[in-house]
Amino acid sequence: MEIESKFLPIGTVVLLKGGKRELMITSYCIMPSGDVYDKNGKVDVTGQVFDYGACFYPEGMVTSDQLFAFNHEQIERVCYMGYKTQQQIDVSNMLKSGLEEMKKSQSEGQQQGQETNNEEGTE
Repeated sequence: MEIESKFLPIGTVVLLKGGKRELMITSYCIMPSGDVYDKNGKVDVTGQVFDYGACFYPEGMVTSDQLFAFNHEQIERVCYMGYKTQQQIDVSNMLKSGLEEMKKSQSEGQQQGQETNNEEGTE
């Protein structure tokens, strides 16, 4: 199944690149708190926002520490498309706009920080 643009509907089942188990999307724009692990061990993702939160499919979320965070680009294949309505499409468009605005704001903040550093270094 073709991978649509983000954000895929809640309930969509995906396989990630290099993944062995299917995941079901349960949430959008998550910012993990607490310990986060990847296949190599514990990682620091402080302040990072991920496109999706998901749980193992078909068993669902058995415990609250089994939430998977990933970005749209990490999806290899859509196995099953979740329930798509106009309301879901509107939410998807709103999330895309919000993320673009957030990235623009972060980029402008970094540029201002660099300009300030450059100005301080020219005295």
